[in-house]
Amino acid sequence: MTRDTSRPALGRQGRPVDDVIAELAAKRADDVRWQDGRAFGMVFDGGPAVHEVAERAAVLYLHENALNTRAFPSLASIQSEVVGWTADLLHGPDTAAGFLTSGGTESILCAVKAARERARVERGITEPEMIVAESGHAAFHKGAHLFGVKLHKTPVLDDWTADVEAMAELVSDRTVLIVGSAPQYPQGVVDDIGRIAALAADAGANCHVDACMGGLVLPFAEMLGREVRPWDFRVDGVTSISADIHKLGYAPKGVSVILHRTKELRRHQTFVFDGWLGGFYASPNLQGTRSGLPMAAAWAVMQYLGVDGYVELTRTTLDCADRMRAGIDAIDGLRVLGDGAYHLIALSGDPVDAHPLDVFALGDALERRGWFHDRQGPPDSLHATVSNSNVGVIDQYLAALRSAVAEVRGLSTDDRSTRYATLE
Repeated sequence: MTRDTSRPALGRQGRPVDDVIAELAAKRADDVRWQDGRAFGMVFDGGPAVHEVAERAAVLYLHENALNTRAFPSLASIQSEVVGWTADLLHGPDTAAGFLTSGGTESILCAVKAARERARVERGITEPEMIVAESGHAAFHKGAHLFGVKLHKTPVLDDWTADVEAMAELVSDRTVLIVGSAPQYPQGVVDDIGRIAALAADAGANCHVDACMGGLVLPFAEMLGREVRPWDFRVDGVTSISADIHKLGYAPKGVSVILHRTKELRRHQTFVFDGWLGGFYASPNLQGTRSGLPMAAAWAVMQYLGVDGYVELTRTTLDCADRMRAGIDAIDGLRVLGDGAYHLIALSGDPVDAHPLDVFALGDALERRGWFHDRQGPPDSLHATVSNSNVGVIDQYLAALRSAVAEVRGLSTDDRSTRYATLE
Protein backbone atom coordinates (compact mmCIF):
# COMPACT_ATOMS: atom_id res chain seq x y z
CA MET A 1 0.00 0.00 0.00
CA THR A 2 1.36 3.42 -0.96
CA ARG A 3 1.42 5.92 1.88
CA ASP A 4 -0.36 9.24 1.44
CA THR A 5 2.59 11.63 1.25
CA SER A 6 0.37 14.62 1.97
CA ARG A 7 0.20 13.45 5.59
CA PRO A 8 3.19 13.89 7.90
CA ALA A 9 4.79 10.62 8.98
CA LEU A 10 5.90 9.74 12.48
CA GLY A 11 9.67 9.41 12.48
CA ARG A 12 11.05 5.90 12.84
CA GLN A 13 13.57 7.08 15.39
CA GLY A 14 12.80 9.20 18.41
CA ARG A 15 14.13 12.73 18.86
CA PRO A 16 16.01 14.41 21.72
CA VAL A 17 13.66 15.90 24.30
CA ASP A 18 15.09 19.42 23.89
CA ASP A 19 14.38 19.31 20.14
CA VAL A 20 10.83 18.09 20.74
CA ILE A 21 10.06 20.84 23.25
CA ALA A 22 11.71 23.50 21.07
CA GLU A 23 9.50 22.56 18.14
CA LEU A 24 6.41 22.68 20.32
CA ALA A 25 7.40 26.14 21.50
CA ALA A 26 7.91 27.26 17.90
CA LYS A 27 4.43 26.03 16.95
CA ARG A 28 2.95 28.57 19.36
CA ALA A 29 4.33 31.57 17.45
CA ASP A 30 0.97 32.43 15.85
CA ASP A 31 -1.21 31.61 18.87
CA VAL A 32 -3.12 34.42 20.50
CA ARG A 33 -1.13 36.14 23.24
CA TRP A 34 -3.45 35.42 26.15
CA GLN A 35 -0.52 35.85 28.56
CA ASP A 36 -0.47 39.53 27.57
CA GLY A 37 -4.21 39.95 28.16
CA ARG A 38 -4.94 40.22 24.43
CA ALA A 39 -7.57 37.47 24.24
CA PHE A 40 -11.09 38.02 25.53
CA GLY A 41 -11.93 34.42 26.23
CA MET A 42 -10.70 30.82 25.88
CA VAL A 43 -7.94 31.14 28.50
CA PHE A 44 -8.45 32.82 31.87
CA ASP A 45 -5.37 33.92 33.74
CA GLY A 46 -5.49 34.04 37.53
CA GLY A 47 -1.92 35.33 37.78
CA PRO A 48 1.53 33.82 38.45
CA ALA A 49 0.72 32.40 41.90
CA VAL A 50 -2.39 30.65 40.55
CA HIS A 51 -0.28 29.29 37.68
CA GLU A 52 2.22 27.87 40.15
CA VAL A 53 -0.26 26.03 42.33
CA ALA A 54 -2.07 24.63 39.27
CA GLU A 55 1.15 23.48 37.64
CA ARG A 56 2.44 21.82 40.81
CA ALA A 57 -0.85 19.98 41.25
CA ALA A 58 -0.86 19.02 37.57
CA VAL A 59 2.54 17.34 37.82
CA LEU A 60 1.32 15.28 40.79
CA TYR A 61 -1.70 14.04 38.82
CA LEU A 62 -0.31 13.99 35.28
CA HIS A 63 -0.99 10.26 34.82
CA GLU A 64 -3.83 9.48 37.24
CA ASN A 65 -7.13 8.18 35.86
CA ALA A 66 -10.55 8.79 37.43
CA LEU A 67 -12.12 5.94 35.45
CA ASN A 68 -12.06 3.85 38.62
CA THR A 69 -11.76 5.79 41.86
CA ARG A 70 -11.29 2.56 43.82
CA ALA A 71 -7.81 2.58 42.32
CA PHE A 72 -7.41 6.32 42.91
CA PRO A 73 -9.46 7.20 46.01
CA SER A 74 -7.75 10.60 46.13
CA LEU A 75 -9.62 11.55 42.96
CA ALA A 76 -12.91 10.51 44.53
CA SER A 77 -12.11 12.82 47.44
CA ILE A 78 -11.05 15.64 45.11
CA GLN A 79 -14.25 15.34 43.07
CA SER A 80 -16.46 15.25 46.17
CA GLU A 81 -14.82 18.31 47.69
CA VAL A 82 -14.86 20.46 44.53
CA VAL A 83 -18.50 19.55 43.92
CA GLY A 84 -19.32 20.33 47.56
CA TRP A 85 -17.59 23.71 47.51
CA THR A 86 -19.41 24.63 44.32
CA ALA A 87 -22.76 23.50 45.72
CA ASP A 88 -22.20 25.73 48.74
CA LEU A 89 -21.46 28.73 46.51
CA LEU A 90 -24.65 28.06 44.53
CA HIS A 91 -26.76 27.61 47.68
CA GLY A 92 -27.40 23.96 47.03
CA PRO A 93 -29.40 22.13 49.70
CA ASP A 94 -27.82 19.39 51.79
CA THR A 95 -29.19 16.92 49.25
CA ALA A 96 -27.31 18.48 46.31
CA ALA A 97 -25.00 16.14 44.41
CA GLY A 98 -22.96 16.23 41.25
CA PHE A 99 -19.86 15.26 39.32
CA LEU A 100 -16.88 16.85 37.62
CA THR A 101 -16.84 16.91 33.83
CA SER A 102 -14.39 17.98 31.14
CA GLY A 103 -16.10 21.31 30.50
CA GLY A 104 -19.33 23.19 29.98
CA THR A 105 -20.41 21.25 26.92
CA GLU A 106 -20.13 17.93 28.73
CA SER A 107 -21.99 19.31 31.75
CA ILE A 108 -24.79 20.52 29.47
CA LEU A 109 -24.94 17.18 27.67
CA CYS A 110 -25.24 15.43 31.03
CA ALA A 111 -28.11 17.74 32.00
CA VAL A 112 -29.97 16.93 28.77
CA LYS A 113 -29.41 13.20 29.24
CA ALA A 114 -30.56 13.32 32.87
CA ALA A 115 -33.73 15.21 31.94
CA ARG A 116 -34.57 12.70 29.21
CA GLU A 117 -34.00 9.72 31.49
CA ARG A 118 -35.97 11.18 34.39
CA ALA A 119 -38.95 11.86 32.14
CA ARG A 120 -38.81 8.36 30.69
CA VAL A 121 -38.67 6.72 34.12
CA GLU A 122 -41.11 8.94 36.01
CA ARG A 123 -43.52 10.02 33.27
CA GLY A 124 -43.14 7.38 30.56
CA ILE A 125 -42.14 9.95 27.93
CA THR A 126 -40.68 8.36 24.80
CA GLU A 127 -40.75 11.42 22.52
CA PRO A 128 -39.06 14.03 24.72
CA GLU A 129 -38.92 17.75 23.99
CA MET A 130 -36.91 20.63 25.42
CA ILE A 131 -37.22 24.41 25.25
CA VAL A 132 -34.18 26.67 24.83
CA ALA A 133 -33.96 30.36 23.99
CA GLU A 134 -31.96 31.28 20.90
CA SER A 135 -29.37 32.74 23.29
CA GLY A 136 -28.89 29.35 24.98
CA HIS A 137 -25.57 27.66 24.33
CA ALA A 138 -25.18 25.59 21.16
CA ALA A 139 -24.31 22.59 23.35
CA PHE A 140 -28.03 22.19 24.11
CA HIS A 141 -28.63 21.67 20.39
CA LYS A 142 -25.78 19.16 20.39
CA GLY A 143 -27.40 17.36 23.32
CA ALA A 144 -30.78 17.32 21.59
CA HIS A 145 -29.14 15.79 18.52
CA LEU A 146 -27.18 13.18 20.43
CA PHE A 147 -29.96 12.09 22.80
CA GLY A 148 -32.96 12.26 20.49
CA VAL A 149 -34.72 15.17 22.18
CA LYS A 150 -36.78 17.52 20.02
CA LEU A 151 -35.61 21.07 20.66
CA HIS A 152 -37.89 24.10 20.48
CA LYS A 153 -35.93 27.34 20.05
CA THR A 154 -37.60 30.48 21.34
CA PRO A 155 -36.80 34.18 20.75
CA VAL A 156 -35.25 36.67 23.11
CA LEU A 157 -36.71 39.98 24.24
CA ASP A 158 -35.34 43.39 23.34
CA ASP A 159 -33.05 43.17 26.39
CA TRP A 160 -31.66 39.84 25.05
CA THR A 161 -33.12 37.76 27.89
CA ALA A 162 -35.20 34.68 27.12
CA ASP A 163 -38.83 35.33 26.16
CA VAL A 164 -40.55 33.32 28.89
CA GLU A 165 -44.01 33.87 27.39
CA ALA A 166 -42.83 32.27 24.16
CA MET A 167 -41.43 29.38 26.18
CA ALA A 168 -44.74 28.93 27.99
CA GLU A 169 -46.60 28.56 24.69
CA LEU A 170 -44.42 25.57 23.78
CA VAL A 171 -44.75 23.61 27.02
CA SER A 172 -46.51 20.28 26.50
CA ASP A 173 -46.89 16.92 28.19
CA ARG A 174 -43.70 15.87 26.35
CA THR A 175 -41.55 18.68 27.78
CA VAL A 176 -38.64 17.22 29.75
CA LEU A 177 -36.33 20.24 30.06
CA ILE A 178 -36.53 24.04 30.03
CA VAL A 179 -33.26 25.99 30.03
CA GLY A 180 -32.19 29.34 31.44
CA SER A 181 -28.77 31.01 31.38
CA ALA A 182 -26.93 32.91 34.10
CA PRO A 183 -25.63 34.73 32.22
CA GLN A 184 -26.10 33.77 28.58
CA TYR A 185 -22.94 33.90 26.49
CA PRO A 186 -23.76 36.19 23.52
CA GLN A 187 -24.72 39.40 25.38
CA GLY A 188 -23.99 38.49 29.01
CA VAL A 189 -27.46 38.99 30.51
CA VAL A 190 -29.15 36.77 33.10
CA ASP A 191 -32.46 35.18 32.13
CA ASP A 192 -35.54 35.30 34.37
CA ILE A 193 -34.72 32.00 36.05
CA GLY A 194 -37.61 32.27 38.52
CA ARG A 195 -40.25 32.25 35.81
CA ILE A 196 -38.44 29.63 33.72
CA ALA A 197 -38.11 27.32 36.73
CA ALA A 198 -41.79 27.78 37.58
CA LEU A 199 -42.72 26.74 34.04
CA ALA A 200 -40.61 23.61 34.36
CA ALA A 201 -41.98 22.73 37.79
CA ASP A 202 -45.57 23.07 36.59
CA ALA A 203 -44.77 20.72 33.71
CA GLY A 204 -42.99 18.19 35.93
CA ALA A 205 -39.85 18.85 33.86
CA ASN A 206 -36.25 19.63 34.70
CA CYS A 207 -35.01 23.21 34.76
CA HIS A 208 -31.31 23.49 33.99
CA VAL A 209 -29.44 26.74 34.60
CA ASP A 210 -26.41 27.13 32.37
CA ALA A 211 -24.04 29.02 34.65
CA CYS A 212 -20.92 27.79 32.91
CA MET A 213 -19.94 31.44 32.46
CA GLY A 214 -21.38 32.79 35.69
CA GLY A 215 -21.11 30.06 38.29
CA LEU A 216 -17.76 31.32 39.57
CA VAL A 217 -18.61 35.02 39.11
CA LEU A 218 -22.18 35.70 40.24
CA PRO A 219 -21.76 34.40 43.82
CA PHE A 220 -18.78 36.70 44.35
CA ALA A 221 -20.44 39.62 42.55
CA GLU A 222 -23.27 39.28 45.05
CA MET A 223 -20.78 39.29 47.92
CA LEU A 224 -19.39 42.53 46.47
CA GLY A 225 -22.84 44.11 46.73
CA ARG A 226 -23.69 43.98 43.04
CA GLU A 227 -27.30 43.30 42.18
CA VAL A 228 -27.72 39.74 40.95
CA ARG A 229 -31.03 38.42 39.63
CA PRO A 230 -32.11 35.22 41.47
CA TRP A 231 -30.72 32.27 39.53
CA ASP A 232 -29.28 29.46 41.67
CA PHE A 233 -30.72 26.71 43.91
CA ARG A 234 -32.48 29.36 46.00
CA VAL A 235 -34.97 29.44 43.12
CA ASP A 236 -37.62 26.75 43.53
CA GLY A 237 -37.85 24.51 40.50
CA VAL A 238 -34.17 24.69 39.50
CA THR A 239 -33.12 21.05 39.26
CA SER A 240 -29.57 21.32 37.89
CA ILE A 241 -26.81 23.86 37.30
CA SER A 242 -23.57 23.75 35.32
CA ALA A 243 -20.59 25.85 36.41
CA ASP A 244 -17.13 25.85 34.83
CA ILE A 245 -14.12 25.93 37.13
CA HIS A 246 -11.83 26.40 34.12
CA LYS A 247 -13.38 29.72 33.19
CA LEU A 248 -13.54 32.40 35.90
CA GLY A 249 -12.60 29.76 38.47
CA TYR A 250 -9.11 30.13 36.92
CA ALA A 251 -8.31 26.40 36.83
CA PRO A 252 -6.63 24.93 33.73
CA LYS A 253 -8.73 23.26 31.05
CA GLY A 254 -10.85 21.30 31.28
CA VAL A 255 -13.02 20.99 34.37
CA SER A 256 -16.65 21.84 35.04
CA VAL A 257 -19.23 20.92 37.67
CA ILE A 258 -22.70 19.56 36.98
CA LEU A 259 -24.91 19.84 40.07
CA HIS A 260 -28.33 18.33 40.73
CA ARG A 261 -30.68 19.32 43.53
CA THR A 262 -30.77 15.70 44.82
CA LYS A 263 -28.94 12.42 44.38
CA GLU A 264 -32.17 11.00 42.98
CA LEU A 265 -32.03 13.53 40.14
CA ARG A 266 -28.32 12.91 39.66
CA ARG A 267 -28.74 9.16 39.17
CA HIS A 268 -30.47 9.80 35.84
CA GLN A 269 -27.15 11.15 34.55
CA THR A 270 -25.16 7.99 35.30
CA PHE A 271 -24.78 5.14 32.81
CA VAL A 272 -24.73 1.67 34.34
CA PHE A 273 -24.14 -1.62 32.48
CA ASP A 274 -23.76 -5.10 33.91
CA GLY A 275 -23.77 -7.27 30.78
CA TRP A 276 -20.11 -7.09 29.82
CA LEU A 277 -17.44 -9.79 30.12
CA GLY A 278 -15.23 -7.14 31.66
CA GLY A 279 -17.56 -6.87 34.66
CA PHE A 280 -19.79 -4.16 36.06
CA TYR A 281 -19.34 -0.82 34.29
CA ALA A 282 -20.61 2.58 35.37
CA SER A 283 -19.67 6.09 34.33
CA PRO A 284 -21.02 9.31 35.86
CA ASN A 285 -20.71 11.37 32.70
CA LEU A 286 -19.81 10.94 29.02
CA GLN A 287 -16.19 9.97 29.42
CA GLY A 288 -14.81 6.66 30.54
CA THR A 289 -11.19 7.47 31.27
CA ARG A 290 -10.98 10.86 32.97
CA SER A 291 -7.71 12.66 33.51
CA GLY A 292 -6.92 13.38 37.13
CA LEU A 293 -4.83 16.42 36.15
CA PRO A 294 -7.59 19.04 35.66
CA MET A 295 -9.50 17.71 38.67
CA ALA A 296 -6.48 18.08 40.95
CA ALA A 297 -5.54 21.45 39.47
CA ALA A 298 -9.07 22.76 40.06
CA TRP A 299 -8.99 21.52 43.66
CA ALA A 300 -5.62 23.19 44.22
CA VAL A 301 -6.63 26.53 42.67
CA MET A 302 -9.88 26.69 44.65
CA GLN A 303 -8.05 25.86 47.88
CA TYR A 304 -5.34 28.40 47.14
CA LEU A 305 -7.73 31.26 46.34
CA GLY A 306 -10.52 30.60 48.81
CA VAL A 307 -13.58 32.83 48.87
CA ASP A 308 -11.57 36.00 49.57
CA GLY A 309 -9.27 35.35 46.62
CA TYR A 310 -12.20 34.86 44.29
CA VAL A 311 -13.93 37.97 45.58
CA GLU A 312 -10.83 40.04 44.81
CA LEU A 313 -10.40 38.54 41.33
CA THR A 314 -14.08 39.17 40.64
CA ARG A 315 -13.84 42.76 41.88
CA THR A 316 -10.94 43.61 39.57
CA THR A 317 -12.53 41.75 36.64
CA LEU A 318 -15.89 43.50 36.95
CA ASP A 319 -14.24 46.89 37.37
CA CYS A 320 -12.25 46.15 34.23
CA ALA A 321 -15.40 45.16 32.32
CA ASP A 322 -17.16 48.34 33.46
CA ARG A 323 -14.27 50.45 32.12
CA MET A 324 -14.32 48.54 28.85
CA ARG A 325 -18.07 49.06 28.40
CA ALA A 326 -17.75 52.77 29.15
CA GLY A 327 -14.85 53.10 26.72
CA ILE A 328 -16.77 51.36 23.94
CA ASP A 329 -19.87 53.49 24.49
CA ALA A 330 -17.74 56.63 24.26
CA ILE A 331 -16.65 55.80 20.69
CA ASP A 332 -18.91 57.21 17.99
CA GLY A 333 -20.58 54.44 15.99
CA LEU A 334 -20.14 51.65 18.56
CA ARG A 335 -22.52 50.23 21.15
CA VAL A 336 -22.65 47.45 23.71
CA LEU A 337 -25.55 45.05 23.18
CA GLY A 338 -27.77 44.56 26.21
CA ASP A 339 -27.47 45.76 29.77
CA GLY A 340 -24.88 43.23 30.86
CA ALA A 341 -23.55 44.06 34.30
CA TYR A 342 -20.86 41.44 34.65
CA HIS A 343 -17.94 40.15 32.60
CA LEU A 344 -19.42 39.41 29.16
CA ILE A 345 -19.56 42.11 26.49
CA ALA A 346 -20.93 42.12 22.94
CA LEU A 347 -19.56 44.99 20.84
CA SER A 348 -21.57 46.04 17.77
CA GLY A 349 -21.98 48.87 15.33
CA ASP A 350 -24.66 51.44 16.06
CA PRO A 351 -27.47 50.72 13.55
CA VAL A 352 -28.76 54.31 13.66
CA ASP A 353 -25.39 55.65 12.53
CA ALA A 354 -25.50 57.14 9.04
CA HIS A 355 -22.64 54.86 7.98
CA PRO A 356 -22.69 51.87 10.38
CA LEU A 357 -19.36 50.34 11.21
CA ASP A 358 -18.68 46.83 9.93
CA VAL A 359 -17.70 45.19 13.22
CA PHE A 360 -16.23 42.16 11.47
CA ALA A 361 -13.85 44.45 9.60
CA LEU A 362 -13.19 46.09 12.97
CA GLY A 363 -12.40 42.70 14.49
CA ASP A 364 -9.93 42.00 11.70
CA ALA A 365 -8.24 45.36 12.32
CA LEU A 366 -8.02 44.61 16.04
CA GLU A 367 -6.54 41.19 15.32
CA ARG A 368 -3.85 42.81 13.18
CA ARG A 369 -3.03 44.85 16.29
CA GLY A 370 -2.80 41.69 18.36
CA TRP A 371 -6.25 41.74 20.03
CA PHE A 372 -8.50 38.72 19.54
CA HIS A 373 -12.31 38.64 19.68
CA ASP A 374 -14.71 35.90 18.62
CA ARG A 375 -17.18 36.93 15.95
CA GLN A 376 -20.83 36.22 16.65
CA GLY A 377 -24.30 36.95 15.37
CA PRO A 378 -26.96 37.77 14.53
CA PRO A 379 -26.60 40.64 14.93
CA ASP A 380 -22.98 40.97 13.85
CA SER A 381 -20.94 41.59 16.97
CA LEU A 382 -17.60 40.91 18.62
CA HIS A 383 -17.61 38.93 21.84
CA ALA A 384 -15.46 39.60 24.89
CA THR A 385 -15.27 37.57 28.05
CA VAL A 386 -13.38 39.87 30.37
CA SER A 387 -11.34 38.24 33.12
CA ASN A 388 -8.38 38.90 35.34
CA SER A 389 -6.29 38.25 32.20
CA ASN A 390 -7.31 41.66 30.88
CA VAL A 391 -6.79 43.71 34.03
CA GLY A 392 -4.09 46.30 33.42
CA VAL A 393 -4.34 46.40 29.62
CA ILE A 394 -7.79 47.92 29.01
CA ASP A 395 -6.36 51.38 28.34
CA GLN A 396 -4.12 49.82 25.67
CA TYR A 397 -7.10 47.95 24.26
CA LEU A 398 -9.30 51.05 24.07
CA ALA A 399 -6.51 52.95 22.31
CA ALA A 400 -6.21 50.12 19.80
CA LEU A 401 -9.99 50.08 19.41
CA ARG A 402 -10.15 53.80 18.64
CA SER A 403 -7.34 53.39 16.10
CA ALA A 404 -9.05 50.42 14.47
CA VAL A 405 -12.39 52.25 14.25
CA ALA A 406 -10.70 55.14 12.47
CA GLU A 407 -9.05 52.69 10.07
CA VAL A 408 -12.19 50.78 9.04
CA ARG A 409 -14.83 53.51 9.12
CA GLY A 410 -16.51 53.33 5.73
CA LEU A 411 -14.89 49.98 4.89
CA SER A 412 -16.31 46.47 4.98
CA THR A 413 -15.20 42.87 4.63
CA ASP A 414 -16.75 40.17 2.47
CA ASP A 415 -15.97 37.57 5.14
CA ARG A 416 -19.18 37.25 7.19
CA SER A 417 -18.21 34.00 8.90
CA THR A 418 -18.39 33.43 12.63
CA ARG A 419 -15.77 31.22 14.17
CA TYR A 420 -16.93 29.52 17.36
CA ALA A 421 -15.87 26.21 15.84
CA THR A 422 -13.20 23.62 15.11
CA LEU A 423 -13.83 21.68 11.91
CA GLU A 424 -10.31 20.50 11.04
